[in-house]
Amino acid sequence: MAISTKLEMRQSQSLVMTPQLMQAIKLLQMSNLDLVSYVEAELERNPLLEKSDGEPAEPNSGEASGATEQSTEPHDAGAGSGDEPNSGDWMQNDLETGSEAIASRMDTDLGNVFPDEPGVPASPDPALLKSGDSYKNASSGAASEDYNLEAFVAEETSLGTSLEEQMHLALSDEADRLIAGHLINSLDENGYLYQDLEDTAEQLGVEAERVETVLTVLQSFEPAGVFARNLAECLKLQLVDKNRFDPAMEALIDNIELLAKRELAALKKICGVDDEDLVEMIAEIRALDPKPGSVFGSSLVQPVVPDVFVRPANDGTWAIELNSDTLPKVLVNQTYFAKVIKTARNETEKEYLTDSLQTANWLAKSLDQRAKTILKVSTEIVRQQDGFLTYGIAHLRPLNLKTIAEAISMHESTVSRVTSNKFMSTPRGIFELKYFFSSAISGTADGDSHSAEAVRHRIKQMIDAEDPKAILSDDTIVKILKDDGIDIARRTVAKYREAMKIGSSVQRRREKNTKI
Repeated sequence: MAISTKLEMRQSQSLVMTPQLMQAIKLLQMSNLDLVSYVEAELERNPLLEKSDGEPAEPNSGEASGATEQSTEPHDAGAGSGDEPNSGDWMQNDLETGSEAIASRMDTDLGNVFPDEPGVPASPDPALLKSGDSYKNASSGAASEDYNLEAFVAEETSLGTSLEEQMHLALSDEADRLIAGHLINSLDENGYLYQDLEDTAEQLGVEAERVETVLTVLQSFEPAGVFARNLAECLKLQLVDKNRFDPAMEALIDNIELLAKRELAALKKICGVDDEDLVEMIAEIRALDPKPGSVFGSSLVQPVVPDVFVRPANDGTWAIELNSDTLPKVLVNQTYFAKVIKTARNETEKEYLTDSLQTANWLAKSLDQRAKTILKVSTEIVRQQDGFLTYGIAHLRPLNLKTIAEAISMHESTVSRVTSNKFMSTPRGIFELKYFFSSAISGTADGDSHSAEAVRHRIKQMIDAEDPKAILSDDTIVKILKDDGIDIARRTVAKYREAMKIGSSVQRRREKNTKI
């Protein structure tokens, strides 16, 4: 075959990941808190974006509960969305999404938190006396950027800070304080000390006995049980603090592994007590805190804010609406763009303003598409899981991403992004959207399949209601479930039981027979 040059024409289709499409995908998988932070950053960066000052629109269960507006004036909706023909359809086809309108202003006016009343002199706040400039600016009649409301927030006390304060009162020698500070910094978040004392003594260049002496002082600090090197020592320190560490309790602590195995007969013999005393001793052990340092916490826990509300409707169906209070509402000020574009001095300034307008328009459209997609996916999830919402977890159906994607004509990856970090508030509680997706367990004799989550719930109900004299083994649970049309293996029952932290039949028999 001869080698030659020739021209060919080919026709093909391809999807190009433009920056705008990447932005829409990125917004789709954000949680509401991440979305608010992202929009706040865009508002600072883009001079053509504004927050809406309007009141949120009334929510509508069948469609978006507001509208992400693009306007020529800050309070006029509609302008700016028709500059590019069919631009909305292009994004709809690429993302296979639709949108709930964003109708909420995430903007809090702090100017009236501490209003200055005429004729009433402002008294100095003790929290501001340490900083003369801050108080001077706060007490002046004019508003000041140096006035920081965070100055009024109390600092959270950490475990290390609390122990250091006690250490300065208990120890006067500087060398002992140095050793104590090293041990405090070696604690884990639960208050345990896993560092070898001989290694600590060698590292600090002191005798091991001195480190042990300092540790003994530290173990008397609050909360009781800190600086323990294992669970038994932690329990011992708390019992000593309560003045309940007698010989019988000491024998129980020394054989704590027998308590974990529920070998109560051996414990009675070792401790030299009867059944009633042993029950009281175990009850005291259970009242102790195995993780004394955790009361301070290591980080702030953020509350879960639902993205979707599901409520019973008057006609017997479910009303589904977005939580517009958590979503920002942005406006594109095209009047300002038309004004400043005329004053641009060169092509660089014109290009910057044009890019800012395009970015603002795409952000508004992406927010709109994100909201509609969340509402569309949530609506289909509610339709599929109507039995769960009506009757409870026992009626949770097996569900996967493909089923939802085919029902609403979207791609599975889009549904996966929508259900990530999103929560739904239902009459039965707040659940992550991914909670409603559960693997299927086949039924017997060609019966309907069952949700794995519903089967786990059924197993837990059976174990909770079992008779102490007739504890259910895993084989018995399998037989009961098969009689009810659920085809499940014994190892699957054991896996579900262990995942729910439920002991074996032998452990449960020992526990329930002792009535502890």
